[in-house]
Amino acid sequence: MTEKITSAQNPKIKQLLALQEKSRLRRETGLFVVEGRRELQHCIDAGFEVDTIFFCDFGEDGTSGMTSGFIAAAQKTFEISKEIYQKIAYREGTEGIIAEVRVKERKLEDLKMKENPLIVVLESVEKPGNLGAVLRSADAAGADAVIICDPLTDLFNPNLIRASIGAVFTVPCVACSSEEAIGWLKANDVQILTAQLQDSEWYYDTDMRRGSAIVIGTEATGLTQAWRDAADAHVKIPMLGAMDSLNASVSAAILLFEAVRQRKSR
Repeated sequence: MTEKITSAQNPKIKQLLALQEKSRLRRETGLFVVEGRRELQHCIDAGFEVDTIFFCDFGEDGTSGMTSGFIAAAQKTFEISKEIYQKIAYREGTEGIIAEVRVKERKLEDLKMKENPLIVVLESVEKPGNLGAVLRSADAAGADAVIICDPLTDLFNPNLIRASIGAVFTVPCVACSSEEAIGWLKANDVQILTAQLQDSEWYYDTDMRRGSAIVIGTEATGLTQAWRDAADAHVKIPMLGAMDSLNASVSAAILLFEAVRQRKSR
């Protein structure tokens, strides 16, 4: 049964806002926030459990009819006013639907790899927008997984979900330590290709047709020595201007689609 909320001071609205802002509360409650129909559909398709849905019927655009399928997937539903929706929405154009979803943690051993998998590894990524952009590229390239080592942002940050347009749900995503990731990749015979300037070969001269993990560090400090030592090959992207590095998400996209090119041409 759907209830109506008419005040922004309602405790449920306050909790929703707090979940958007506080990673600690997301950890404590096991809940995170998903905004928008497209993102929520990807979330449901990935098997996440929707706890609560807040929706606003804008009327003229048929929101009510399009929202009914989502309502059926939730344990609790609340109809809210346009004014409340505008207060809790991160952005415009999300079609009047926001959900609280239960966290579903993945571990390395949960990843199901096909033959010659393609994996992205990010070390100590800090900006949710960067991680979201990498996830979109990983989805587009058909990558099997994204592994975030020693993360400085949680995987259910609303900015990450927004930046990935829901790709955080479509691509298996695991957080772990660098040591754990290196051990898992070695055990599964996945070659480690580190993106770095030192002692490197051009990325297009590197064979990416076998199982490969593309490893990218932070723009400020690059990769730690553990990854450099574990690498099967070091790869670099030509830099023809004054700058010596690219945004991490741009580097990931270039390397991912080189792997796609090589695999399509064989």
